[in-house]
Amino acid sequence: MKWSDNDQRVMTGQMEAIRELIEPWLAAEDVELDDLELAGSERAQIVRILVDAEGGVDIDRIADLSLGISALLDAETDLPGPYQLEVSSPGLERKLKTPRHFQKSVGRDVTIKVRRDDETTVLKGVLSGADDSRFTVSVEDETTTARYEEVVTAKTVFRWQAAPKPGKK
Repeated sequence: MKWSDNDQRVMTGQMEAIRELIEPWLAAEDVELDDLELAGSERAQIVRILVDAEGGVDIDRIADLSLGISALLDAETDLPGPYQLEVSSPGLERKLKTPRHFQKSVGRDVTIKVRRDDETTVLKGVLSGADDSRFTVSVEDETTTARYEEVVTAKTVFRWQAAPKPGKK
């Protein structure tokens, strides 16, 4: 389904209203709003909220936050019809969308697709640095720096390491 420009403006306005409503409440709970998405249509809208905190958030904390966010949304927003609320943490593999996401992920393995001069390149390695305008990915002794506006997609990658067999070092 292709969204019209008007649909995009309405969803952006709704997202900003939700963000302005829940961000202060989450901050008072010592939790950070990591990401916010709206999906679906007016008849079946999904509100996805990703939260994070120092040391992470467990399932009980997410359940408590879900109840509080739900009460806020029901009392204070003008969502056009029913919605499904999804509250979770970013997880082991997470999308990187903002400079803050990149900064929090320095030292982690990443896969980042960048577009420069009509050419797409995939960077796979360790995110070795990030500031407000650019980031650096290192692969062995080679580093590549790119600007956020060049990013097509970016995510952290969790690498499973097999446990050693019993009796082996």
